[in-house]
Amino acid sequence: MVYFFYGAESYLIRQKINLEISRYRAKHKSGLNLARFNFAQEQNLDSLKNFIESYSMFSEKKLAIVENLFEAPVVVKEDFIKYFETGKLLKDQESFLIITQELKINDDRKKKGKYVLRETEKELFKKLTDKEIISSEFNPLEGVKLESWIEKEVDLQGGQIDNLAIKKIVAHVGSDLWMLHNEITKLISYKYRQPINQDDVDKLVRVKIESDIFKTIDALAARQRVSAFKFLYRNLAQGEQEISLLGMLVYQFRNLILVKSQIEQGVPFYSLSKNIKLHPYVLRKTFEQSKNFSYAVLKKIYERLMELDLAIKSGQIEPRAALDLVVAEIAG
Repeated sequence: MVYFFYGAESYLIRQKINLEISRYRAKHKSGLNLARFNFAQEQNLDSLKNFIESYSMFSEKKLAIVENLFEAPVVVKEDFIKYFETGKLLKDQESFLIITQELKINDDRKKKGKYVLRETEKELFKKLTDKEIISSEFNPLEGVKLESWIEKEVDLQGGQIDNLAIKKIVAHVGSDLWMLHNEITKLISYKYRQPINQDDVDKLVRVKIESDIFKTIDALAARQRVSAFKFLYRNLAQGEQEISLLGMLVYQFRNLILVKSQIEQGVPFYSLSKNIKLHPYVLRKTFEQSKNFSYAVLKKIYERLMELDLAIKSGQIEPRAALDLVVAEIAG
């Protein structure tokens, strides 16, 4: 079976992927028939074919997750379409294929289509949204839907929150689900087994990312491991949680990817705010930091952070160990 998860809200897409992986692992314990293919880094379509078509020693169905297919070279996308048209993927009852793709919503009313797609991507998008494929769309939440998501996220993490506090969080943070998740985690830790109220939000929720996170990332870029640890552990000494710090790193590296992508497309700094909704201070700092990383390196770091996030949630690694590993690997 083939699934296509797509849209402009990367947090919801990532949440859906993690859910499907958890469901798969609950049924298939070996873990040997699960594989991820990032086409922004690995352009070999043959490796995906070999995984799907090869014989498995275990009586388990396979799960292949394909990410960033639209970012692959044109020839790779064309080859994927040809492979898809053979019908092997749709007919295979022993494999699950999940294709995920973050897309940018089209703000130009003169152009047709909901998303910004290059010509080579339009045919691929049409194929993946065909009725034969189970597709799910994930786009930014607003209004009642956003408030409902916050309420569910709090409940999912084992907390309680009143309606006025929900509205206050939205006023402070906006619709950025990555940052909202991070702030909710912190609030629940602070109000252990007690309802979160407006005063708690005013006291704890940051309107912008902490300066120490910027300093940490500057240190990581300069390969200054000792300095990076110093900035992070200073926050821990002040009562910050490891999972919260990791959340802030994920949030800022995602910002760096968004800004770097725009820069590489030739977008000047003064136009970035039109495409990327960030606090002016955060945007300026992110723009400056993006000069210290290549786009490829940022993507690699971000994917690694996502892997560690999943490992923490599945109990494979402790948050403190994950935090140490991030610094050691990047500043190595």
